[in-house]
Amino acid sequence: MIRPLELQIGLRYTRAKRRDQFISFISLISVLGIVIGVWALITVLSIMNGFERELRERILAVASHVTITSFRGELTDWPRLSERVEQAAEVVGQAPFILGQGMIVKGPTVSGALIRGIVPNREANVSTVLENLTAGDVAALVPRDWNIIIGSALASKLDVVLGDKVTVVAPKGQVTPAGLLPRLKRFRVAGIFELGMYEYDSALALIHIEDAARLFRTEGRATGLRLKLKNVYDAPRVRQKLTELLGSGVGITDWTREHSNLFRALKIEKRVMFIILLLIVAVAAFNIVSTLIMVVADKEADVAILRTLGISPLSVMGIFVVQGVMIGITGTLIGTGVGVLTAINIETLVPWLEGLLNTEFFPSSIYVITDFPAQMKWSDVIQIASASFGISLVATLYPAWRASRTQPAEALRYE
Repeated sequence: MIRPLELQIGLRYTRAKRRDQFISFISLISVLGIVIGVWALITVLSIMNGFERELRERILAVASHVTITSFRGELTDWPRLSERVEQAAEVVGQAPFILGQGMIVKGPTVSGALIRGIVPNREANVSTVLENLTAGDVAALVPRDWNIIIGSALASKLDVVLGDKVTVVAPKGQVTPAGLLPRLKRFRVAGIFELGMYEYDSALALIHIEDAARLFRTEGRATGLRLKLKNVYDAPRVRQKLTELLGSGVGITDWTREHSNLFRALKIEKRVMFIILLLIVAVAAFNIVSTLIMVVADKEADVAILRTLGISPLSVMGIFVVQGVMIGITGTLIGTGVGVLTAINIETLVPWLEGLLNTEFFPSSIYVITDFPAQMKWSDVIQIASASFGISLVATLYPAWRASRTQPAEALRYE
């Protein structure tokens, strides 16, 4: 196969043993630097993708995909509104709720809580909270039985177990001769859930919607409707569609708006991490510059001979670009392969390392997420490999340009 002269000579220079072993050592360091940089980028970004996915799933276990509320505070006719929402094909589940703030008291311990009134058989259509019960049964949420399901952290704080009695204090009080008194009601702990997110496990309590209506005196009105969609990522589009369908009398929000700051911060962290780790590749690129400058000096006589044979400066430049690009391609391919394998097997490698080192990287007593969830995206892999190759290519230009400026007469004077 006939290859361009620049490619043929460049590949020969890359494979040839050099008189100066130091140049070969620097070339090896350049390749290793690129390998480490690309490997670290793919692994770290995959872990960050995994954490984002895990966090999103835990949030959506409680938060609805789309929430419909009233600007007047309560939905007066939520069953009719629910029928209209069914016209949207993207909605696969919906459930009414009553939401109120209150305090839960057990002996001398008092804790603030977000109390949500639910319809048990419909709540399962929009969230997975009831699937995460560690004790008790959702069937205990029966109207007028005054049962309550609380988070594990809240149960621990109040020091209660299944069957214990707690007092719920509602802010909407009742007028008595002694003045306005808060509304108090005794509930029995009928269940404890654990979602793995302290924000919810420490402050959320579930009761039957009819009990919530009596506790907060809503007279049968609901705070809003929670919706579940076929595709969670369609939430902004469905929100806009429902706004047009239902008119301006209701407020509609979705999970991307409610938690926008959190996910925006995660994206910024991912970009910053990408830039920081890309500096490893940039440092390796400086080694490519050093390697090629030394190779140019080592091959100065060869370049001069090629020039006297009629090779153009641009062709000389191409020879050394090929050599530098080969270093970049080798490091990028090896780093990509190792990075992809690490990202795919990270959930197996981490427990093995923890056992080998006899330590726990994320103790469950401190961290919400105790493992390394990884989600490799091929778009990230392509972006990383392209950036690595691009940096390597740019690093070759200056040494190659210097080689193309070699003057044959000057270089051969002392040969």
